Amino acid sequence: MKKTIIGMDIGATKIHIGAIQGGRVMRDLEIPTSANAPEDQIIKEIIEAVETLAGDDFKAIGIGVPGLVDVKKGIVYDLWNIPSWKEVFLKDHLEDHFGKPVKIVNDANSFSLGENKYGKGREYDNFVGVSLGTGYGTGIIINNELYSGVLSGAGELANIPYLDKTIEDYCSSKFFKSHYQEEGRQLFLKAQQDDPEALKAFNEFGAHLGESLKMILYILAPEAIILGGSISKAYVFFEAALMESLDTFPFKRVLENIKILPSEMPHVSLLGPAALFDENTEE
Repeated sequence: MKKTIIGMDIGATKIHIGAIQGGRVMRDLEIPTSANAPEDQIIKEIIEAVETLAGDDFKAIGIGVPGLVDVKKGIVYDLWNIPSWKEVFLKDHLEDHFGKPVKIVNDANSFSLGENKYGKGREYDNFVGVSLGTGYGTGIIINNELYSGVLSGAGELANIPYLDKTIEDYCSSKFFKSHYQEEGRQLFLKAQQDDPEALKAFNEFGAHLGESLKMILYILAPEAIILGGSISKAYVFFEAALMESLDTFPFKRVLENIKILPSEMPHVSLLGPAALFDENTEE
């Protein structure tokens, strides 16, 4: 029987860990992120959580983190949500403890890997995954391979200047908080009840998001853009405005051949990191 692969998502408020087998989450657990704790304490809590979930009965660990990563060396740099993590040799710590291979990627890259192996991305050789949630992140798949650039920095449009701020300020949950003083989740519930203000919020969000996706078309012209993250669940409420914005893209033949797709993958934050390993081999 094949051993499981551990998939892990290190987030701002929680660390989600799952035992993956055959593209399915067999079991999982969540622990709160001790965001303000020292580096060593957080690593210790991660190790204890993996041991609680799987003991020693797994063959590898794949991890997604919201920050810069030296993929080859497994070093995590400058996590904004964990101040003590400035330069963490996470791969070395975990491999030394468990004696199993460990791979680490940026969480947006992790999302695209999951879609490439298990989701809608299987239909395309070249696509970009865009994660819409607390922040705005992208993962680039070229010829069925992840392209992450130096320290996983490729495709990070979030900090590009846009209007009076940045892309992330208008294309993530920051937009709803700053312009409507509400969480996206609350506005989503209101939009489902046809609340005019909530519908207006998502309409404006879709227009801004369309502008960011046009940047991706100019740079990469992929076959598809797959939208993930918590905000993508509200796609029906911003799709029309998004498409209206995209319709101003000047290269119409490119536009005619692009697919904009909301992700339908459950547990992509766990399956994505697990996709760093081939289930049929040891690596």
